Amino acid sequence: MARDTIFDTKATTAEKFEFNERVAEVFDDMLDRSVPFYKQVIAMTADIFGRALLAGDAVYDLGCSTGTTLLYLARMLESRDLKFIGVDNSRAMLDKALRKAAMFSMADRILFIEQDITRADFSGAGGVILNYTLQFIKPSVRPGFLKAINNGLRPGGVLILSEKVVNRDKEYNGQFLASYHQYKKRRGYSELEIANKREALENVLIPLSIQENMDMLLQAGFSRTTTFFQWFNFVSILACK
Repeated sequence: MARDTIFDTKATTAEKFEFNERVAEVFDDMLDRSVPFYKQVIAMTADIFGRALLAGDAVYDLGCSTGTTLLYLARMLESRDLKFIGVDNSRAMLDKALRKAAMFSMADRILFIEQDITRADFSGAGGVILNYTLQFIKPSVRPGFLKAINNGLRPGGVLILSEKVVNRDKEYNGQFLASYHQYKKRRGYSELEIANKREALENVLIPLSIQENMDMLLQAGFSRTTTFFQWFNFVSILACK
């Protein structure tokens, strides 16, 4: 796994964060060191899908990046008759996902599609995954996008939504951000790297609060929502049609 050193040099102005070839090359390491309990959330998703999905269901990972989540699910839910589809608009990410799928002999079990996820067709899907993806979509677009997902899911279908969030209580929000800052330092990122990445993500990653995300899901037509994981300013939500 290539190590993420993208933000370790001092620049006059930080470039905006993009899911380009340079990021794709180190993305697995970036996720592993930047997203708390990333692998555990995927394992919990497998548990949820193991109970909620039906034989023949299609599972869509929207913003699938390098395919890590789908590769795990395809292995853990191998005994179920499921279809796995990953959608992403980054060719570099999908190229790496295809290489990984071939390496693990799963190229025939997972379909990867290069497309804007807000324009994807997932009619009749049993499960949809939006892990740390909605936060990169313009806030004005998110309600309609979530409504389209709800419309595409079959009755009883489920959405897994994982996001970085903000706390509307300024004191708690500051404490959570400080804890996350220390987490990244413990994972080997320097103060310079942390500052550079924060600047690069400004106005690119726009987090909302847990309540705002919950309200959007209910307004989009989901009948039930609940959090199933939270670590300070990171949360995973289960929504059922």
